[in-house]
Parts: sequence; C-alpha cells; structure tokens
Amino acid sequence: MDTLRYIVANLSNKWSLTKKIIYLQVLKQQILIMKYRLHRALLICILTFLTANVYAQKIIIPERWQIKPVRPIFQEDTLTIRIFGDLMMHEAQIKDAARSNGTYEFSTYFTHIQKYLDNSDLNIGNLEFTLGGKPYTGYPAFSAPDEYARHITDCGFNVFLTANNHICDKYSAGMTRTLRIYRELAQSDSIVFTGTAGNQEEFEKTTPLIIVRKGIRIAIINATYGTNIGSEKPWPKTNYLRDKKMLKDALIKAKENADIVVVFPHWGDEYFLTHNSRQESEAKWFAENGADIIIGAHPHVVQDAGVIEVKDTTASDGIKKVPVVYSLGNAISNMSAENTQIELMATLKITKNKDGEIKHLPLEFTYLWSSRPGGYCNHYTMLPVKDQIGKSNEWIGKWEYDKMMTTYNRVKQATKIKEQ
Repeated sequence: MDTLRYIVANLSNKWSLTKKIIYLQVLKQQILIMKYRLHRALLICILTFLTANVYAQKIIIPERWQIKPVRPIFQEDTLTIRIFGDLMMHEAQIKDAARSNGTYEFSTYFTHIQKYLDNSDLNIGNLEFTLGGKPYTGYPAFSAPDEYARHITDCGFNVFLTANNHICDKYSAGMTRTLRIYRELAQSDSIVFTGTAGNQEEFEKTTPLIIVRKGIRIAIINATYGTNIGSEKPWPKTNYLRDKKMLKDALIKAKENADIVVVFPHWGDEYFLTHNSRQESEAKWFAENGADIIIGAHPHVVQDAGVIEVKDTTASDGIKKVPVVYSLGNAISNMSAENTQIELMATLKITKNKDGEIKHLPLEFTYLWSSRPGGYCNHYTMLPVKDQIGKSNEWIGKWEYDKMMTTYNRVKQATKIKEQ
C-alpha cells in the first residue's frame, strides 16, 4: 500500500508528464497483484484519473501500458443461436451459379444477412438438398454442387439439419456421398450435422446432437415425417417422426446430458400459413417428453407460432411453457409462389447466471426475403425486410419490392408473429 499512498499524494500536476506515464505502468502492475476488490477498485479509479490527465495534455500512452476492460468476476453468459429455414438449390439457382470454368459461385446469397451470422455462437439451417454428385439437378430430385455446402459453411452456418423429405433424392448412394462431404467439413471447419447417420456409431453421436458453448449444453433432435424416395439399404438412415421409441430414447438422453433441448421436426402441410392438428399433437408429445423449444420446417412458408403448456413438477408453478414455431419458411430458393419468398430467422438466446442457473429467453424473430434474379439484384440473395422498407429505388425490379411488402404484411397478419 505504500506505493498507492505515494501515488495518491502526488496526483497533482507537480509530476512531469513522463513520470505520470511511467506510473501508469506501475499502477497496472499493482492492480494485477492486489487481492482485495476494494483496493482494486480504488486503483482503477486512480488510474482512470491519471490517464485522463495525461490524455488532456495530448500525450499518447503506448498500447502496452494501457489497461483493457476487466471482465467482471461474475458475469451472465449469453449464448446466441440463429435458426434459419430451408436452404434449397433449384435448377435455376444451379444455372445462375455456374461459371465458365466449371465452378459454382454463391457469393451473393448471404451478403445482406452476414451481420447476423457473424454475431452469433451457432447458426442452424435446414439443408434441403443432397450432395449426390453430377449431374446437378433441382426439383424434384435435388443434387447440389459441393461448392454450395462449402459456401454455407464459409459464411458461418455450423449446424446442419439433414432430416427432410429430400435427403434421399439420390437414393442411398447420394445420401452416403452427402454425409461423407459433411464429415469432411466437420473435420476442417468444425460444423456438425444431425438427422441422418451413416452407421450406428454416428447415429448415437448425433441423435441427440449435444453441443457445448460457453458452459451451456444444448441438445438438438431432428426428424422428418418421411422422404420422397425410400432408402434401399439399412444404412445410411434418416430419423423419422413416426419412430416414437427412437425419439423418446433421444429425448431421455438429451435431458440427462443437456441444459436445453431443441427439437426440429420436418412436418406440416405445404403452403399453409397455419399449422395442422397433427403438428399440434406431435408438438405436444415432444413437450411432454422433454423438449424445451420446438421449431419446424417443410411447408415452404412461415406458419404461426404458439406456446404449449405441460405439467412439470420442477417448475415453480408446476407448468412448463414450451414455445413452438411450426414453420420458418424458405431461407433461400427459386420458389415464387405466394408467400414462399419470405421466411423467419429465429434468434434463441440462452443465459447462464453467476449461480449457474440456465434459462432460454423468448424467441426473437426477423423477417427475411429471398430475392430472385431481377429483383433486388441480378442474383439470388437474402434480405432483412426491415432494412429494405422505403428503399425501392435500390431495387432493379420495383415489382419484387412491392411483392415483398405485400407478402410481409400478409404473413405478419396471418401468423400474428411480430419481429423485434
């Protein structure tokens, strides 16, 4: 404390600027070794005063002498997860991406939503295509260029949902090739995938898929109502919603090994803005068996959302409230039918406080528009709708801007889903 008293006694302008700068370094060392919080706080206050005094005299302090903000000893950690709908690859998209040298480029796809992908811990998307190899094809049997999966990864998507009705479009061989490329991406870029598996070991590893970030454990379960083409071999295989024993075992394992359980079902009637009774029944089953959040895909349009209440003896009021979003819609595609160009990006935030208590906050929603060539620009791209309101002059095709605004207002009114 003698050093501290000496500095306090000489804080006036009696000291030369050089001496003040030297003592910044001394104070930094003192702060690092002080054991008591009161003393640390006092030293920081003194350092702030002295630093301001030096800056007022236009002296630049070397960066190595500056003290960076200290993280509080007890800080609430927040895990941010962005969840997107169907990432598709139609024939027109393949042609638009083709280059004369035989490669494929998708650089415009996520340019306008990159800020969201960069500002999150996990980015989850439903990859509704196969990587079945050449010839590349769109609907009804999708086989996308390998570069598409690479670009999705490079832009920040790191959790792939693969249980959907198109995963077996190129039969077992196509699914095997798709999973092989996903495994290669997992080794080089730390992506993970769930919903399909090449063997029993991979199935047990990915269903449920347990991810740990910031000390928070998330379990992800992905399953589909069916596939358009059935697999002719036992492996690889897809998780099906009808296999309740498999799903229940996965939910039990998830609850035992994770803090939050999120279920991603591929279900529902295509092109309807409201869910059907079967979706509601299955959502209730998931909630009763341990799901904390349910977010669906498949209808290619945004569907309504709600909350399912189930009994829970661990809850303060004996009731557990499980949010469910029945469909996020298309993230990017060549579809242009009514309501198919708009989607929801759901943001899930999970917090962990100083006592280790973990909880998820209410879902946040952002409407995105899937623009086709000749709309916003000459290529496919995703746009946050709110960022574009009132900017029709920036669009190549004002007609698509008008369509976006009409669709945006119609879907918001029909689903009652508001965005932040």
